[in-house]
Parts: sequence; structure tokens; C-alpha cells
Amino acid sequence: MKIILGGPPQSGKSCLRAGLKEAVRVVGTANEYCYVITANPDGEGSWYHETAAQDQSLARQLKADYKSTFSEEFVVNVAQQVANCQEPITLVDIGGRVSKENRRICAAATHAILLARTADQFADWERFCQELSIKVMARFISDYHGTADSWQVTSEGVLEGSIHRLERGEPLGDRPAIVQLARHILTQL
Repeated sequence: MKIILGGPPQSGKSCLRAGLKEAVRVVGTANEYCYVITANPDGEGSWYHETAAQDQSLARQLKADYKSTFSEEFVVNVAQQVANCQEPITLVDIGGRVSKENRRICAAATHAILLARTADQFADWERFCQELSIKVMARFISDYHGTADSWQVTSEGVLEGSIHRLERGEPLGDRPAIVQLARHILTQL
């Protein structure tokens, strides 16, 4: 499964990525883990969450140092990584905009987890997935000021709900909705 994490900027996708990677490791077997492809040149690689937990200032500085743009070389390289990856669960953390670059990067993706601050922000991402024949497996509202998670599975098998306070540097792998999302992914392998 090549799962894109899609949704608008600043919705918590990279935090969700870190929490989900942790949760799959806890609820899965020894052979089940998430391989991560950072498909956004925003400087926030898979190392960022862990670094921010130890030193916020260092994490911000490194992010600024690594930040670049969607160059042709970057897009081709990442699109090839997605297409050629053979891991059972691959999370592809894409940029927060529906764009031609993200279309090329996601051409070989199979599934999507969408995350947004409000439900009306899903429409563009739903179209994006439909155009690329990517199955939406989960749709969550990122409720930063919330105090609890909620979820349900729709009749179409999509896990929907709300995840509270996705904050960099905080442990997220034991959040109830993230654990449920990890289980949802593992049942579809």
C-alpha cells in the first residue's frame, strides 16, 4: 500500500505521519511497519518530529536549512521512489497543495488518508484522489483545540473522525484515533 497523506497546509499531516508510524509499530507484528517517503521539499523530513521533541530550536533551524522548492529533479526522484517502493506500508507525506507536482509524485499511490481543519477542505483532495484512482481510506478533521478523538467507519469502509491536538514534539502514537487508523490500515494489507 502506497498511502498519501493529503490535505491543506498546516493541518498536521507530518505529525500524523509520526504518530501513525509509531502506532503501526505498536499494534502490528514485527514485520509490519511504515516506510516513509517525504515528498514535500518543505524541509520537514521524517526526522523532524523526533528532533522537535528533543530540541524545538534545532528542529526549526534544520528545517530552514533543508527547505527548498519543487524542482524537476526533486519531483522525478520522489515519483520514482513512490513507484518503485516495495514495502507493504509506505506513507507518502506530500505537500499541502493540489498541484501538478503532487499529481506526478502520487501517480503510483494506491490509497489516501486525508486530514484537514474543516470538512469543506476535503473537496479538492477528494477530486485529486479520484483523478488519480487513489482510494480514500480515511478522512479526519484535525482539531487542534479538541480534547478527545472520535471515529466511525462509513458504509464505504472509510474511517472518518476527528483527531485532537496534533502537536510537534508530543507523543502521538497512542492517540485513540491514530491507533484505530493503524488498525484500519493493517486490516487492509
